[in-house]
Amino acid sequence: MAAASSSSSFPFSSLTTSYEQAFITAPRGVRAAPLRSPILHASSSKPDADRNAKTKPISFGDRLLDYIEGGPKLRKWYGAQEQLVRDGGQKDYEEASTAEQILEDTDGVRDAVLVTDADTETGQLIVLSLILKRVRVRVLVKDAKFAISAFGSYIEPIVGDVADKASVVKALRGVRAIICPAKVGALAQNGVLRGVEHVIFLSQLVVLRNEKGIGSILAARARKQAEEDEAAVANFGVPTTIIRTGRLQDEPGGRLGFAFAQGSTLSGTLSREDAATVCVKALDVPPQQSLIFEVVNGSDTVSDWEDVFSSFEEGVGMS
Repeated sequence: MAAASSSSSFPFSSLTTSYEQAFITAPRGVRAAPLRSPILHASSSKPDADRNAKTKPISFGDRLLDYIEGGPKLRKWYGAQEQLVRDGGQKDYEEASTAEQILEDTDGVRDAVLVTDADTETGQLIVLSLILKRVRVRVLVKDAKFAISAFGSYIEPIVGDVADKASVVKALRGVRAIICPAKVGALAQNGVLRGVEHVIFLSQLVVLRNEKGIGSILAARARKQAEEDEAAVANFGVPTTIIRTGRLQDEPGGRLGFAFAQGSTLSGTLSREDAATVCVKALDVPPQQSLIFEVVNGSDTVSDWEDVFSSFEEGVGMS
């Protein structure tokens, strides 16, 4: 995907999730902001007529947290205040010309989670889940300006591509864990992951292998890439979790349970929002070496994710 220019809209495709649906009806005392899709909406329009001209329109990320937690005064509990103090606020992000300027105070401190390909549909949902978990979030995106307009000070944006080693090396400063929702890219190169404690890779390999007819032909390149990516992740030399999902669906998450049986991804599906949830839950349970499992929406209600991950046998299903 080519990098977007400063005058173009953010290259995010449209999503309709329960996060967005939450704004349809706001509780008493909370002002509901107008819905905008996609989540990372880059708007060049002027603020509402009744809004003070000097007041910057609130981003979707802030509107999300305002709705869920009751207002901007509670944002400090979700990390925003810490980032504003540490990094000088959103203005510094917007004016920073290099990744070094953004990260100059974080070198040597490994407490961030990096989301690569954060400008994908799944990547967006992972970022939102991490924000709500109060995790320090680093994102690798094509356009930092529009990422900031959506998520504000809750993220640390690095402009680049996961296929570019220089971009990845910059993004990994201060990172303890990585979530890859699309591809591995330069993470597979020697020495890049030094100091990283856990890598989570979301894989569609089973779905791609199960394509039939013309679909199999069209998916050939993606299937080969998924096979290469899984093989690369298995040889990272750091604890890795490969999450093989059923076909991802653009539907609200949290409505169904889960199923983890091997082979379930051959015909099962998984809400994209639920896929993001599983990735974030996996952060708390790094394996000793490598873990791979399948997941689709099913009937099982998960109350203890640590028990779920601990029940899997490490290294199973790597073929």
